[in-house]
Amino acid sequence: MNKPKNAPRRPAAAVTPASPCPCGRTEAYRDCCGPFHQGLATAPTAERLMRSRYSAFVVGDTGYLLRTWHPTTRPGSLDLEPAQRWSGLDILGTTGGSAFHTEGTVEFRAHFTLHGHADSQYENSRFVREDGQWVYLDALPSV
Repeated sequence: MNKPKNAPRRPAAAVTPASPCPCGRTEAYRDCCGPFHQGLATAPTAERLMRSRYSAFVVGDTGYLLRTWHPTTRPGSLDLEPAQRWSGLDILGTTGGSAFHTEGTVEFRAHFTLHGHADSQYENSRFVREDGQWVYLDALPSV
């Protein structure tokens, strides 16, 4: 059923500690990405950092996004689109990024809806360890 363009938008369901984690893993948010967002733990792999950053977009945690961004590529501030609703994450592949690596990549597709239009963002992200913790560096150019 199509909604008229000027119909009121229903707000996205809030993520609670008991909610399934937005990152797509089977744990509840409080046991998965929540501790990373709260600063109680750090992501052990590049993929877990990618997943936690996706979850931060879902819950609107710009502070976490900035804290987990490499200082050489981090913007001074970050404004999220309030109408954007993230709806799913597909991890397409990884290289490196384990506890035994200092760099890695995570190729992903993140699904969202913006102003009633479903779309997705594809990226192959590069991650590095900075002071022993994984941080997002940048996106590799698309081929």
